[in-house]
Amino acid sequence: MATRHDPRTIALHWATAGLVVLLWLSAQFIDYFPRGPSRWNVVGAHMALGVLLLLLTICRIGWRLSDRSSSLPLPAGQGRAARLVHVALYALVLTSLALGLWNAWTRGEHVFNLFQIPAFDEGNKALRKWAGSQHKLLVNVLLFVAGAHALVGLAHHFIRRDGVLQRMLPARFSISRKARKP
Repeated sequence: MATRHDPRTIALHWATAGLVVLLWLSAQFIDYFPRGPSRWNVVGAHMALGVLLLLLTICRIGWRLSDRSSSLPLPAGQGRAARLVHVALYALVLTSLALGLWNAWTRGEHVFNLFQIPAFDEGNKALRKWAGSQHKLLVNVLLFVAGAHALVGLAHHFIRRDGVLQRMLPARFSISRKARKP
C-alpha cells in the first residue's frame, strides 16, 4: 500500500495552497496603491494569479478524476469526510474565482497597463460593492475551510500519529514521527 501521494498530486496540492495565499496577500495590499497605473499593475498581477489558480484547479480536478491511484485508503468515515472537504474546497476555489471575474467585470478593471475590462454597468455602484463583498466573503470562507483542513492534517500528525499528513509532504520534507499502530 502506498504511504505517500504521487509527486504530481503533492505538487498540485502545494501549488494550489501557495497561490491561494499569494492571492489573499496581494488583495490585502491593492488599496495601498494610488489609483492609476501602479494599482492597475497590482490588480493585474492579482488577476493573473487568479487565472493561474483557475488553470491549476482545472488540472488538479482532471488529474484527480483520471488517476484513481492518487487516492490513498482511509477508514470509511475519514474517507467520506476527506472527499466532502475536498469537493467543498474545489467548489469554493472555483466559485471564488468566478466571483473574482464578476467583480472585475462589474468594476471595469484595468489589466496591468495593457487594457481595461469593459464595465458591465458602469454607474451601478451598488452592484460593484455587492460583487466585491461577495468575492471577499467567499474567499474568507475558503480560507476558513482550508485552515480547518490544515489543522486536521496537523491533528492527524501530532495527536493521532497516523501518517495522514506525511502522505501529502514531498519526500524531502518527511517528518520522522513514529506512526501509532491501529
